[in-house]
Amino acid sequence: MSITTIQTKRASPVTVSFGPIHLTCYNPYAAPKSNVIYVYKQQATHPRFLYSNHDILRRNHAISIDDIREVVLHIVANAPPPTWIKVENVNLINRTVALFIPGLTPEILGLPPLPTSAIVNPNIPISIPLLPPTSSTSDQVSLPGCIPFIANTFSHACPTRAPGDSTRMHSVLSSFFSGPVTGEEKKRRQSLRAQTDSTKADPKQYLLTLDQMIENDYPIPSYMAEIFQKPDGWLETPKPAENESHWNQKIYAIDCEMCITEDGKELTRVCVIDYTSGKVIYDQLVKPRKPILDYLTRWSGITAAQLDPVTTTFEEVQAHVMSLLSPPPLKSPKSNPFRMPSPTSRSSRSRSRSPKATSFAPPPTPIVIGHSLESDLKALKICHPLCIDTALIYHHPRGRPLKPGLAWLTKKWCNREIQTRGEGGHDPEEDARACLDLFKKKLELGSAFGEFKVDFESVFERMARVTARDITGGVAKVKTAVVDHGNPSSMHGSKATTAIGCASDDEVLDGITGAINSHQFVYGRFLGLANTLGWITPKSASDTPENVPVTPPPSAEELAPVLKDLNRHLTALHASLPPRTAFLIFTGHSDPRKMAQLNARKSRWETALKSGKSVEEVVNVEGVRWTTADTRELEEQVELARRGLVFLGIKQ
Repeated sequence: MSITTIQTKRASPVTVSFGPIHLTCYNPYAAPKSNVIYVYKQQATHPRFLYSNHDILRRNHAISIDDIREVVLHIVANAPPPTWIKVENVNLINRTVALFIPGLTPEILGLPPLPTSAIVNPNIPISIPLLPPTSSTSDQVSLPGCIPFIANTFSHACPTRAPGDSTRMHSVLSSFFSGPVTGEEKKRRQSLRAQTDSTKADPKQYLLTLDQMIENDYPIPSYMAEIFQKPDGWLETPKPAENESHWNQKIYAIDCEMCITEDGKELTRVCVIDYTSGKVIYDQLVKPRKPILDYLTRWSGITAAQLDPVTTTFEEVQAHVMSLLSPPPLKSPKSNPFRMPSPTSRSSRSRSRSPKATSFAPPPTPIVIGHSLESDLKALKICHPLCIDTALIYHHPRGRPLKPGLAWLTKKWCNREIQTRGEGGHDPEEDARACLDLFKKKLELGSAFGEFKVDFESVFERMARVTARDITGGVAKVKTAVVDHGNPSSMHGSKATTAIGCASDDEVLDGITGAINSHQFVYGRFLGLANTLGWITPKSASDTPENVPVTPPPSAEELAPVLKDLNRHLTALHASLPPRTAFLIFTGHSDPRKMAQLNARKSRWETALKSGKSVEEVVNVEGVRWTTADTRELEEQVELARRGLVFLGIKQ
């Protein structure tokens, strides 16, 4: 059987019948824009994508980010084929590149608006029109003409929908990088959970592994790994003895508060609670060495009046905490003259003839618990090997790499509220006690308690379990790379083979082109366009008042140089791709600013009411109002923000 695809003007698709399935077929990388007839046979020796309009029309929603992830996994990790698109000759694809480019909207690309008619499905792929001929005499800037790569490379853009609910858009990256495990992996995890639940009361099963400590930027003791260079003033607790006793092992919860001085963040208060007794065994304010620039009262709860009379130094506090976290001094049984011989003393004496045997075990090293405990250890300048982190043993509802907040966890799983003092800041005793209570829940109810996506994993973990077809004909483990702004190794790239942090789109381009020949899957993100559009807000500006109007979009003259830079990046990247590389671009979402602004006002309204204020106080004193009309507007803005596009093709 053969399929005939008639292409006019360029690689524009038509719908043909293949048995009971209707497929939209196209060759996205066809260079000539002339009337050409392509005949594809079953024995074709090149891969290609085929949209299934039949499946897309049956859906009541657009293609999701999950769907895009499953296409990538189908190509790279032998996952089941998706239904909305067919990948012909998938075994011939050698490499896969996925680009996330927020800001690449239909308006910029000159695409027709989504249909609003009830009889037209807005989710089917949109044909990308040919670029009009440029006129040297025209002064008007054509935005599609500034980024011709898209129209010259892809024939269609498929509408997508970001994850979320009626009032919020969820993380696009979390959805793309995390998915359900395979059936085989699920069985393995169920078996492992059954084993751990048989010893669910053992605290040691929740200790962080060395890999987890490295991944979450913990200060690592030198006897665990030589990867953390301790600056001056840092200490590490002694190495636990291999044969140390675990009887009566101490467990402490720690929480610290900091302020900003001329040297950066410095410790201002530490609280330590004993797990067994539930009593505070140490709670001390600390006088920073350098003048304080910001007390961070909103978070720390520390004020100038509290610290003025304090004379306790950091070194004194550090020494006291070290004494708690270090194992108690070793004491020989011979030091007690009244010690009675045990019933096994005779056999013990016989075993003592062995030079390796001892009649008593060293005392245990204490375990320390905290929430994002690495921050507290850094504040104390202490390296400790036995750590339990409630931000890791409990899961965020949207999965890794997101970490749940302590206040949210305590409300969700302990049914009580903490950190409710508003501008008064946090109470370290309250936070440390919350960590203890959450840990007790784990010991009581088992390791699966508090997990939302129990059978989910990073796409990189799944890819690492399969072998790849080597260009030379051999097979090897799949190698993956993440090239992104910031530090991807601490977030979504933590499970990838290679994670490359970048400071600009130029560096992202260099990182992708440098990684593609040695990795089967490469993810990259260009942020220049989104920055110009004002879609990305720095963390330092996250507290901008919600009544500040959303700035209008930049003019065509302002966007033109940014789009030309993006076009240059895409053209250079495409030219560097090896043959038979699957190339995906997804935009993720649309302008999120109005949605974020409305959610900020809604959150402020709800927080004020929860604090016990009346509606009149909130409206007249706080100046905040929320109505049913605002709820409807928020829902509309969320739907608009969740719209995106995906472009798929294969370089032949």
